[in-house]
Amino acid sequence: MEKEKLLEIVGYVKVSIYRTKTLKFIGDGRKMPSEIGKELGITTSHASNILRALKKYNLVICTNPNVRKGRLYENTDLAKEVLNNLD
Repeated sequence: MEKEKLLEIVGYVKVSIYRTKTLKFIGDGRKMPSEIGKELGITTSHASNILRALKKYNLVICTNPNVRKGRLYENTDLAKEVLNNLD
């Protein structure tokens, strides 16, 4: 990915403490929206909205999209690259 586009996405993540914390909390694992909500002190629906936004930027993927409850999200390689450029 070209540096300019990467920095644009880094800025998008950095502008929201919740986007930043969500990506950091997921890390190399898989998390449900309810786990993210508890960790960040927000509602599950707010966590789901954050994940939806991150998904549009290809920063997270749902590993089990066919289930209604218990969806698991993990960071993409792009998200890991963004996390390395946050500081």
